[in-house]
Amino acid sequence: MTGKELILKAFDHQELERVPWVPYTGIHVGSLSGIDSTKLLQNEDLLFENLIKAYKQYTPDGMPVIFDLQIEAEILGCELMWADKAPPSVRTHPLENSENVNLSLPKKDQGRLPLVLKVMKRMKEEVGNSIALYGLACGPLTLASHLRGMNLFMDMYENPEFVQEVIDFSTDVFLRMSDYYIDSGMDVFASVDPIVSQVSPDAFVQFLDKPYKKIFSNLRDRGVKNGLFVCGDATKNLEVMCDTKPDSISIDENIDIVEAKKITDKYNILISGNIPLTTIMLLGTQQDNQKYAIDLIEKLGTRNFILAPGCDMPYDIPPENLVGIAQAVQDPEATKFFLKDYHKIKTNIIVKLPDYENLERPLIEVYTVDSATCAACGYMAMAAMEMKDIFGDKIDVVEYKITQPENVVRVSNLGLKNLPTLLINGEPKFVSIIPNRKELIDAIESYL
Repeated sequence: MTGKELILKAFDHQELERVPWVPYTGIHVGSLSGIDSTKLLQNEDLLFENLIKAYKQYTPDGMPVIFDLQIEAEILGCELMWADKAPPSVRTHPLENSENVNLSLPKKDQGRLPLVLKVMKRMKEEVGNSIALYGLACGPLTLASHLRGMNLFMDMYENPEFVQEVIDFSTDVFLRMSDYYIDSGMDVFASVDPIVSQVSPDAFVQFLDKPYKKIFSNLRDRGVKNGLFVCGDATKNLEVMCDTKPDSISIDENIDIVEAKKITDKYNILISGNIPLTTIMLLGTQQDNQKYAIDLIEKLGTRNFILAPGCDMPYDIPPENLVGIAQAVQDPEATKFFLKDYHKIKTNIIVKLPDYENLERPLIEVYTVDSATCAACGYMAMAAMEMKDIFGDKIDVVEYKITQPENVVRVSNLGLKNLPTLLINGEPKFVSIIPNRKELIDAIESYL
């Protein structure tokens, strides 16, 4: 059985001979040739050649052609900030100071779409019979935040009609992108909407229930499997997400996947995830990765489950860790024998936390996966940095990314369970919820 056949059987809710494996390779493939993200995502040949390298090295059952949530935003007028080891991030928002949604749907000859569509067609020709190819597009809430910026979160309370207008337009953008990607040969088409974890279930139902039902109905009519990717602690939204009837839901390590699968199984929805991106995949050993994969497989079984990273993989993940996961998936019994004497190596990093009771001024700390790669983390960090512009030297603001080992220790020492989290003077104030401007100003002023 080919990997593609295995993936399609998983989407058909069959009990499988083994769990499918889908690494969200993203910008990581550039590391296989030492090519930075900026070059990788703007050069057809480099992207295609490195995708093929990842396909050969990691033996996946499925993989995305590109994992970049800024393709649509760039076409719609957002200026991007490029990085060497991360996808580009949105720097400007065309609707930040305007409530006139006078924007046109993307055309296939705009922005980087010609490059992406060519690579998709080349991948389909080269490996499309062997593996399932994933087309990923920016979800409507995240795209709306790219267009409107931080104002969107205040608008939800003060101008909900405008928010719905922006989300409805973003939904139409998503459906236009789905047409282009499906016509280019994608087997699975999914909405990547990390900001979903940052809103309440009531807000999801108010703004996203009808758009997502429309999205998944349209994709079903097009004859492709579909999915909804979220990042952060979206536990509170799992039921309302399932109610929109996606074929699959993909989650990261902020969610207890064993408990989450009880919910998705109730709706007969496939769940995908959720190997930790940093603590295991980036900073762990090959054996750490194999042990985590084996444990997940044993807990979740071989029905309605695809093993995958929590989200788009960091650039610097050691390739041997991904090779190890593939081995664990394809020969779990041999891997378990190999791991019989496994012991996780404990870190010897010592971190001293601030003396929170004797600070000179309020300290705002934002703990993120990485604001450069995680949209939810990026908007949480942006909210905090905006406070520095408002309060100036009256406050201190710092971001801690858990891509650095010492910050993993900080998270452990503070007992933080979910990211992104914003703390004031060591107290978690906003956990997987992006505060609007007024909420954050009020919280800070209570410490002044």
